[in-house]
Amino acid sequence: MGRIPGGSLLLLVVSASFLTNVQGGKILVFPVDGSHWVNMNLLIQSLHARGHEVTVVRTATSWYIKENAPHYRSITVTLPEAISIEEQDFFVTFLVKMLEIQKQGSSPVAFMKFYWEMLGSLSSIHHQASLLGVEIFENKTLLQSIRDTQFDMVLIDPGLPVGVLVAHELKLPTVFNVRWITSGEGHFIVAPCPWSYVPTAGYAVSDKMNFVERVKNTFYYVLNMCIDKFIVCPHYDKLVDRYFGPDVNFYHLLQGADIWLMRVDFVFEFPRPTMPNIAYIGGFQCKPSEPLSTELEEFVQSSGEHGFILMSLGTLVEGLPLEITSEIAAAFAQIPQKVIWRHASEPPNNLGSNTRLVKWMPQNDLLGHPKAKAFVAHGGTNGIYESIYHGVPIIGMPLLFDQFENVLRLEARGAAKVVDVTNLTRQNFLEAIQEVLHNPSYRNNMKRLSALHRDKPMHPLETAIYWIEFVIRHKGASHLRTESFKMPWYAYHSVDVISFLAAVLLTLTAIVVGSIRFICTRVCRRRKTKQE
Repeated sequence: MGRIPGGSLLLLVVSASFLTNVQGGKILVFPVDGSHWVNMNLLIQSLHARGHEVTVVRTATSWYIKENAPHYRSITVTLPEAISIEEQDFFVTFLVKMLEIQKQGSSPVAFMKFYWEMLGSLSSIHHQASLLGVEIFENKTLLQSIRDTQFDMVLIDPGLPVGVLVAHELKLPTVFNVRWITSGEGHFIVAPCPWSYVPTAGYAVSDKMNFVERVKNTFYYVLNMCIDKFIVCPHYDKLVDRYFGPDVNFYHLLQGADIWLMRVDFVFEFPRPTMPNIAYIGGFQCKPSEPLSTELEEFVQSSGEHGFILMSLGTLVEGLPLEITSEIAAAFAQIPQKVIWRHASEPPNNLGSNTRLVKWMPQNDLLGHPKAKAFVAHGGTNGIYESIYHGVPIIGMPLLFDQFENVLRLEARGAAKVVDVTNLTRQNFLEAIQEVLHNPSYRNNMKRLSALHRDKPMHPLETAIYWIEFVIRHKGASHLRTESFKMPWYAYHSVDVISFLAAVLLTLTAIVVGSIRFICTRVCRRRKTKQE
């Protein structure tokens, strides 16, 4: 009997695992391009296998999201200007700028430069994304066509939240496929997030913070809120005012999703408060490994007892200067392990005979190979979860965004060693590799995380499909959604109640003190009268 490929097996299991059937629904999808699409596409494939009709909204300049696919139909919208993140070299160009700034150290000037560059790009991206909403709302024929399709729900990646506005216009329930949202990590706008032990997005620290770290954590929280309020939301507030009027609040629409499919697993994430409409699907893309190609298998087997290391920084490796990649290559040349390195740009100097450069590699299958000893990675969420799933320790080289926080979480659990790219030398990189290879605690800790991650009542992908179909069956999940986000800030934090109780206490205190003074005064007067 032939072997069923791991990916097909996973979809087969998901398709057959539910006893409760649901009639095929019509699902409108608003994805985000790039690596986010990898996650969304897997969900769409699984939904299609379950008999659902999926329609994906994409732009004409989309790089990853193809117009024609067997498991979805598409609606292609032409924008006046392309969304920056849909350009193939956007993140590479952005990384080059960020590395130049980071080399200046942690001075206030470097900090200001970093945020000036980041905020400018962020504002531009959300401005461009908001134009997608304009094109849909102004194209009455397209909007009516979407209405006539009679979709059952909208599946949204709220990193670019135009789909939230379209869902409101269509009066459809929404499901978020999310970890990141406009203000950072998704929990921060839907669940309580005490600053005392919940690290803020953008601040790489564990949940065990000292006083100084808690001060910085509060600073970053306020900074993120200001960025969201003054840099990101205004682009969508304009759309809301234009098409829905002053009675509709964009942020309330964002917070009002029926179900949040959170790409988080608490094996990896630090514990934090949550809400009943959050379903955790961290690692839902993970699957058993498949056999390697003959060529790769021969190379891997030639490593003997030493095994091999794989390295992938995704497309971002093209943004690393040649002097850095050459230092990495020189360190690799000094180890007995074989190295498979995804590297599509200019070959580095000092490349050893044990290192093979490839433009693409089957990352999941290599991580699942018994000879895999370590993974040199930039800390992207997909790679992190695949490493956890297969129990392979990480040498982390974070470059942008949440990658710093991701590798720190693994380092805090003893499953990763982090290297600062801006200060990387062949010596300190070699020391990091040797520590992870020769200190068994890294592999043991990652194996423990792998066992915890796999020990679930159902696969995270099954959980995601279940909740999507739950929303279709019940036309939403409002009973799981708190309405607390509609409360004024002073009511949410009970400032009015505390003020009222404080006023009552002060009044009672004043009455008691006044009464005592009055009695004391009367007693003193009587004594004085008697003496006279």
